[in-house]
Amino acid sequence: SFFSRKMSDGGVETAEEAVEPAEPDINELCTDMFEKMAIFLQGELTGTCEDYRLLENMNKITSLKYMEMKDISINISRNLQDLNNKYASLQPYLDQINQIEEQVSALEQAAYKLDAYSKKLEARFKKLEKR
Repeated sequence: SFFSRKMSDGGVETAEEAVEPAEPDINELCTDMFEKMAIFLQGELTGTCEDYRLLENMNKITSLKYMEMKDISINISRNLQDLNNKYASLQPYLDQINQIEEQVSALEQAAYKLDAYSKKLEARFKKLEKR
């Protein structure tokens, strides 16, 4: 039974809980389970730490790539600004070239008209010469 009765020195009966001896297998199994659970949890925590280290490294590399891309874009922007400045400084010359081209076209048209007129005059002169 769980309780045993015992007489105390004063003649009063007291009840004490009887402690059954624990089986040594259960203690060993509990100890083994806790050790294995500790190993499992340690492995889980180690894996999680490794995942965070990997993410940290990926973030560092990504940050470096973005810094490189920023430097490249700054250089591109600077070069584009230089090109725009050069184009602006060439614009008056380009305008002059366009004006010269228009004048050459007008001169060419005038030359064709003059040629046609001179041919007409030549034809008239030959006609008058034959008379």
